[in-house]
Amino acid sequence: MTRDKLLKIIGDIASESGTEVYAVGGYVRDLILKRPGKDIDFVVVGDGIAFARQLQRALRAKNLVVYERFGTAMLTLDEYQLEFVGAREESYVEESRKPRVVTANLLTDLSRRDFTINALAMHVSPDRFGEIIDPFNGKHDIERRCLRTPLDPRETFSDDPLRIMRAIRFATQLKFQIEPGALAAISETKERLRIISQERITDELMKILGASKPSIGFDLMNRTGVLAIVLPELEQMKGIEQRGDYHHKDVFYHTIQVIDNIARVTKDIRLRFTAMVHDIAKPETKKFIEGIGWTFHGHDEIGARMLPRFCQRLKLPTDLMKNAQKLVRLHLRPISLATSEITDSAVRRLIVHAGDDLDALFLLCRADITSGNPKRVKAHLANFDALVARMKEVEIKDRLRAFQSPVRGEKIMEVCGIAPGPLVGKLKKMIEDAILDGLIPNDYEAALAYLIEHKDEFFES
Repeated sequence: MTRDKLLKIIGDIASESGTEVYAVGGYVRDLILKRPGKDIDFVVVGDGIAFARQLQRALRAKNLVVYERFGTAMLTLDEYQLEFVGAREESYVEESRKPRVVTANLLTDLSRRDFTINALAMHVSPDRFGEIIDPFNGKHDIERRCLRTPLDPRETFSDDPLRIMRAIRFATQLKFQIEPGALAAISETKERLRIISQERITDELMKILGASKPSIGFDLMNRTGVLAIVLPELEQMKGIEQRGDYHHKDVFYHTIQVIDNIARVTKDIRLRFTAMVHDIAKPETKKFIEGIGWTFHGHDEIGARMLPRFCQRLKLPTDLMKNAQKLVRLHLRPISLATSEITDSAVRRLIVHAGDDLDALFLLCRADITSGNPKRVKAHLANFDALVARMKEVEIKDRLRAFQSPVRGEKIMEVCGIAPGPLVGKLKKMIEDAILDGLIPNDYEAALAYLIEHKDEFFES
């Protein structure tokens, strides 16, 4: 079913029942921008839930979800997600995370929208189908690619502070400019973000990370002071210090460049998030050593240890945290290998430790090259290419992607005459280290012979 056909069906049902129904907001905006979308929001002048139920009966749909508390209903038809709500006015009271809602007419409903580009409605009734209602010149703002609020921006952002994050997100996704007055109002009202639930802020943050050029959003957060509230760890990355001839690059701007580099090659939100946090411990580990310059020793390991608390605060899932933790811990390894003599042992260990995330690790490492010197960038990339070629040779030779000791725990206990316990793990690790160090091939017979030859060393100690 096409969108127009679906909208006309809804319009016919609304007309027959004498109900005013309009498609609104992002659907109308994206229609003008010619952006595809499957989510359509509707404003009903009256009872939005009652109309949704009427539509469900008329179309014999089965998957209506009603949120009585919020006065909304969601209905899935074919591939479309439809949301119905009665015309309303919302506002946040001081220090409250929950909006106060009162019924209103269409114009009032549109006026309480976040931006003029979303304060648009479209008739779906048969006699005026497709006609757009634009009381705040939203179409003009779309043409000039500008984000402007329908009402006073300070009132708009103070009433619902989440709109601050939405402004930054829309500017990032659509590559629109935030109108100067609205940008100033974001700076003035940013502290109001503290009343918004972390889940809602994080949802906007992840949408910014998912944009084609996420740095737009991070730069806006920085310029408006929002960064210090939402991501204080990134705020601490800002600035360049210089002592004598030594200076270090601004870690914040390096980081958002790395995010953009990653965004150009993958849509994987986990890897984009990892790019955001890969240098999270640099402010904590920054140290100046005379004759050497600025160092950040251990920022890989310390950064990995910071992530559980960081992700818990942002209410992010554990699997995303663990994936980022693994890559942050490993992100310096390929760089050091690419600039030194490579041994088979070092290559084997990196392959095993990275496992299924090896390709992602190399994407991150390549993105981490942000030098302004083209020759230096070319040299670094050539070193990575050489390392990748070497790793493929070793991987094919040793079949190490799913590496584990060929001799399992049960056999180790049988050969050594021992019961289950820590010693079994130590003997297993001895075999794995021997394979990784190239002392024996990765096959059962060689590993078993090595165990028999060296097991007594553990009992003697």
